[in-house]
Amino acid sequence: MSAAPGPEALERHAAESLPPGIEHARRPLARFRLSAARFTIAVSGLLLFILGLQVLKTGARSLVPLLSGLDISGPVNSVGFGWLLAYAAMSGSPVAAIGVTLLAGGVLTESEAFGVIGGSRLGASFIVLAVGFVLYLARRRNPDSLAIGVIALLTTFTTQGPAILLGLISLHYGLLDGLQFTPPPGMLDWVDALYGEPVRWLDARLPGGGLFALGVIILLGSFAVFDRALPQLEAGSSGFDRTMHRMRSRWFMFLMGGAVTSMTLSVSISLTLLVPLSLKGYLKRDQVLPYVMGANITTFIDTLAGALVLGGATAFTVVLTEMLSVAIVSLTILALFYGPYSRAVLATAHHVTRSQRHLAVFLCVIVAVPLILLAL
Repeated sequence: MSAAPGPEALERHAAESLPPGIEHARRPLARFRLSAARFTIAVSGLLLFILGLQVLKTGARSLVPLLSGLDISGPVNSVGFGWLLAYAAMSGSPVAAIGVTLLAGGVLTESEAFGVIGGSRLGASFIVLAVGFVLYLARRRNPDSLAIGVIALLTTFTTQGPAILLGLISLHYGLLDGLQFTPPPGMLDWVDALYGEPVRWLDARLPGGGLFALGVIILLGSFAVFDRALPQLEAGSSGFDRTMHRMRSRWFMFLMGGAVTSMTLSVSISLTLLVPLSLKGYLKRDQVLPYVMGANITTFIDTLAGALVLGGATAFTVVLTEMLSVAIVSLTILALFYGPYSRAVLATAHHVTRSQRHLAVFLCVIVAVPLILLAL
């Protein structure tokens, strides 16, 4: 069964059906309809996102036996847990949202929730390597498709690792406690009014594990709906490609990564765009690094919003700490150490992709590390 047409497809169909003399006059109306359709889809995605958070929060208590059985305690274990869960979900945003809901439900401590959120970022870039591997097989073993995924992972590892340490220090000493945000009384009453009864109905009919799984599915669905509301950034179809070709500044790419990710609300989606753009020659490998850095900062916007929806000042501070820690590490590298840093990352990526054996070792390492963290 084919997927339902998106707003762009509907617009093209409407334009093709118009007589030549009327097409130009109807273009403003067509653009208005397209904008209205995107707005409706975006609002639907937002409502689904909030529903997923509420379902997850209610079903979070079912994870207590699971966490006890895995002996997940402390930030080290939780980093490994979030890392592996992001691999499995092929996305970091739902896993980060899970960390927030578990914190709001009292299942995890501040540092443990921070570890899950940080781990979710470490595993989120894996989808770029997965997509690159598929294109590698389909395009006569073109190493560029693999290199983009490896560069995205290496950039994430080398920025997120120090950011997690910095964030844990900040949480330990309460450096951002003064920035806690508490929603005003009554601000979130509409959430319970809109979702309270449906969530209670689901809770009465689904076991805790089933309710939690349903929340994850709803979250994934909400990100897919958001993606449908966005204009398609296809190479060769607009001035976007020319801009990407001309602008070589690392600061431009940093801002571009942040902007695209803030629109898609998913670092997995925004980073996956790098693969086809690189294969078409619009992006050089060194441009990928600052793009990934920017994306890894703004990807927390949806998680920050989720913390506000859940109404937890502590959850908000934990997410903000993660976001600011990644920003500090990334901006420091871009401003002071970008030359040697980029050369080291690109050289490592070249070494990893030069042979199947090297790639296999790399894959084993990036799976073994979170497993070791989970076992410690």
